[in-house]
Amino acid sequence: MNTLLNILIDGLAYGMVLFVIAVGLSVTLGLMRFVNLSHGAFAMVGGYCAALLTREAQWSFWLAVPAAVLATALLGGLLEALVLRHLYRRKELEQVLFTIGLSFVLIATTNALVGPQVQMIPLPPLLAGSVDLGFRTLPAQRLLVIGAGCAVAALAAWTVSCTRFGIWLRAAVDHSGTASSLGIPIRTVQCASFAAGAALAGLGGILGAELMPLEPYYALKYLVLVLVVVSVGGMGSITGSLLAAVLLGVIETASKYLASEWGSLFFFVAMALLLTWRPNGLLKR
Repeated sequence: MNTLLNILIDGLAYGMVLFVIAVGLSVTLGLMRFVNLSHGAFAMVGGYCAALLTREAQWSFWLAVPAAVLATALLGGLLEALVLRHLYRRKELEQVLFTIGLSFVLIATTNALVGPQVQMIPLPPLLAGSVDLGFRTLPAQRLLVIGAGCAVAALAAWTVSCTRFGIWLRAAVDHSGTASSLGIPIRTVQCASFAAGAALAGLGGILGAELMPLEPYYALKYLVLVLVVVSVGGMGSITGSLLAAVLLGVIETASKYLASEWGSLFFFVAMALLLTWRPNGLLKR
């Protein structure tokens, strides 16, 4: 029972990290219909910014995290405005090649500026300890990750489904000419959506630094996992991405606890079975 609880808690935390990173990519792929394989690099940038601010600049963790998320959003918005917007109407292969090349550029830049060593984000005393829930004592950092994942899921679903900005986003993708004629600022919507996706990726990179160590090849090392979550959950489906991330996170964690010698085999077997059963995503009709 103790092992089972550890698997569920660690798997839920790991799944929430995958979800926070993947939800921005899900929106980019499913709603904006842009294949962005540089998404993992934004998670790396967010994590590196938080690590450098807390360790080198001696910033408080609670100030460094929003500053790092904002810096990642600004980088994403700047790249979108200057470069990536020209790829929206290009073929998927051109989008793939350019964004994977952008990942290599960011990897090389990070390696040159900071070095190849793993970056640690020092936790404040509040998160370094444990919380007694009565029936079990849990690391505070795990609870923060789980709570942040739930908050991101609720906020993203509400924004896309219930706000004027979400309506603008869906209209701009489906009928850009009509949306523009109705006065919807398409370029503002596109840029803001991309920046928000980059910010969420940066937040995921910060929250998951203990589970997914920050190093220069982070951008490619974990990109496959994020793409699997988006594929299994269904592109553009926030609820589907959440369900897929938690399910796959628990499976990956269970395999590490019970059959570590098999590596991530069970994770990818589960992916294959789920995509065979629901090729369009878990909740996509």
